[in-house]
Amino acid sequence: MNKKYWIILALWMPAMAYAQVRNSVYDAYINTWRETAVQQQQDYGVPASITMAQALLESAAGKSELAVNANNHFGIKCTGEWFGGVYYYDDDSKGECFRQYSDAAESFKDHSLFLKRPRYTTCFEIAIEDYEGWAHRLKACGYATDPLYAHKLIKIIEDYRLYDLDKEQAQSTKDDVPGKALKATVVTQAPVIAVISQDPEPEYVEPLSAKAEKDSFLLMHPVKRCNGMNYVTAREGDTYANVAFRLNVRERDLREHNDALGREMKAGDRIFLGAKRTYGVNEYVWSHPGQSLWELSQEEGVRLSSIQKYNGLEPSVRTFKNRQKIYLKKVKEEHVRY
Repeated sequence: MNKKYWIILALWMPAMAYAQVRNSVYDAYINTWRETAVQQQQDYGVPASITMAQALLESAAGKSELAVNANNHFGIKCTGEWFGGVYYYDDDSKGECFRQYSDAAESFKDHSLFLKRPRYTTCFEIAIEDYEGWAHRLKACGYATDPLYAHKLIKIIEDYRLYDLDKEQAQSTKDDVPGKALKATVVTQAPVIAVISQDPEPEYVEPLSAKAEKDSFLLMHPVKRCNGMNYVTAREGDTYANVAFRLNVRERDLREHNDALGREMKAGDRIFLGAKRTYGVNEYVWSHPGQSLWELSQEEGVRLSSIQKYNGLEPSVRTFKNRQKIYLKKVKEEHVRY
């Protein structure tokens, strides 16, 4: 066998070995969600390689029961602050409660918000490019019970070159010297000191930042549009007080935007995030028997006072007893009937 042949073989064998570890299902999943993973890195500082590796491992590349039936790609379980959909699944124990999402993109965003909890604070001390440090720190912080969890993440990242996602993102955001090493030293976990108490205090949970609180709320309350204005739909348990708190606005302002002074919020109500307009999309609509003036105002995104003015309605009029034409804009002279 000549020397030239040996050189070709030496170059060919590593390439074949690399090709053998790749899985076409994994490749397809990576192509589908790579931009989403990179976006999470940009918005929340979670390495794209870690996000993608966890998604691949936890969801079996989108083929697991949780991923298919609950759009849950990270195996995140229900917690006390979770008010969204739930899916029961046998995991460490029988019939455990897992979070359910309307689509997989919500799962990726919620994963980032989940890692912003106090338990995982030390992960963000590690450089984004240090995927090994992140993998070991996630395991140390208790993300998974599998003792080989960190090693599995690292293997996926290296087999599929997911670290390229981190580098691409870093090049668009960092301003350091080219070629400068960014890899941080992995910090070993501090020893756990047990404190014995007959009446222990509940564990302190650091509150979410205003931005994280708002992001968490909007994740479960998708923003919609009506008459050019943004609104969300109230869910069971929502009140003007807690919605205002989570959106970081004054409760009175939120109530005034929705003509809701003295009114309680109910599931299904439209909640406008800003002041409604003084006119509607259409010139008029027809009311329904039993429909309240407030309901019509919310459905059309028009201020209650404006509807009263256009139609000469007294403040005491609250519910329509029959079907009638209700103007949503200033009535032209020719439309007025005497």
